[in-house]
Amino acid sequence: MTSNIPTTSCIGNRPPITGKFITILSIDGGGIRGIIPGVILEYLESQLQELDGVEARLVDYFDVIAGTSTGGLVTAMLTAPAENNRPKFAAKDIVPFYLENCPKIFKQPGGLFGGTIKLLKTLLGPKYNGKYLKELVAGLLGTMKLNQTLTNIVIPTFDIKTMQPVIFSSFQVPREPSMDVQLSDICLGTSAAPTYLPAHYFQNDDREFNLIDGGVAANNPSLVAIAEVTRQTLKRDPNFPTTPLDYGRYLVISLGTGTEQQKPRYDAKMASNWGALGWLVTDGSTPLIDAFTQASADLVVFHESVVFESLHAVNNYLRIQDDTLIGDLASVDKATTKNLNDLVKTGERLLDAPLSRVNCSTGVVEPVLNGGTNREVLKRFAKQLSDERKLRESNNNNG
Repeated sequence: MTSNIPTTSCIGNRPPITGKFITILSIDGGGIRGIIPGVILEYLESQLQELDGVEARLVDYFDVIAGTSTGGLVTAMLTAPAENNRPKFAAKDIVPFYLENCPKIFKQPGGLFGGTIKLLKTLLGPKYNGKYLKELVAGLLGTMKLNQTLTNIVIPTFDIKTMQPVIFSSFQVPREPSMDVQLSDICLGTSAAPTYLPAHYFQNDDREFNLIDGGVAANNPSLVAIAEVTRQTLKRDPNFPTTPLDYGRYLVISLGTGTEQQKPRYDAKMASNWGALGWLVTDGSTPLIDAFTQASADLVVFHESVVFESLHAVNNYLRIQDDTLIGDLASVDKATTKNLNDLVKTGERLLDAPLSRVNCSTGVVEPVLNGGTNREVLKRFAKQLSDERKLRESNNNNG
């Protein structure tokens, strides 16, 4: 099939939305578990290519791509332009990228005392020095800046000096030039998970940033992305011709990186005896970090589920998440060859899992009766995205 996808222009030249929907793709944080949404994204892009040709890329269909932590890195990969003003990476490149580089980012200590070494590193400083990640991101993105991405992006971080969330958003660049920073700095900041990787400091136009993992603010960044679009509508941005909170016009795909199967791992009796060490390291995990990242992500999913259902737009919102991970699969940094390959298999199984949604009465995620599989629903979303792109092209040509 020949391609009918136009070359995507840079942010400042993006045409107004003349179709039915505002389209958003969101990717959670989760370290090495970024492999799971990587598998999902590869399938989605393959469906778009079946409809519109082999040159089709996700940036051609989404008005906003948002990502936190590992999701921020994926966002940069999908939207950073190559010399031909097309994406440097296709979705099919994400999983191989993780398989190759995660063992070097999260180098596992070996030998009889490997576990003890990991514990000491956590107590005395970050488990990983971040040098390889820094070199990798610099080589990947160079001096490319936020305003150069091929579609609007939104990446949350948290400034440990001001104790405030810092949202790097394409929409902010015109009004706050100091936010037009290098993508490599954004990626290093949003992925600087406490106890795992060092905080990231840099300056831009005399403004300083002292950043840690965006999961502190929003591990699931989909609601932040919607808020950024809402801000644009309040400013009467002609690129976003809609009214605030008109969720009926949003088409949202939100991808999780998996969570641990719910079981009584901790309880109040245990936690009541924890000091700083207990909250940082218990049973090989980090309860404090797990708690705040999981809580923020779940609250976002519940909020969005309630809003889309109340506005009778439930089919415009797709959340894909695996909440049955156990053992090493639930880790953010167990970068062994076996575990990484098992994460690939987890993503593949998730594609064929039944579509699930939050029951707004109970707050419990349940399979949707006759909802089909995630694979089938993604195929339907791909058709909607393709139709939306063609509608906009037709409207723009006729306008």
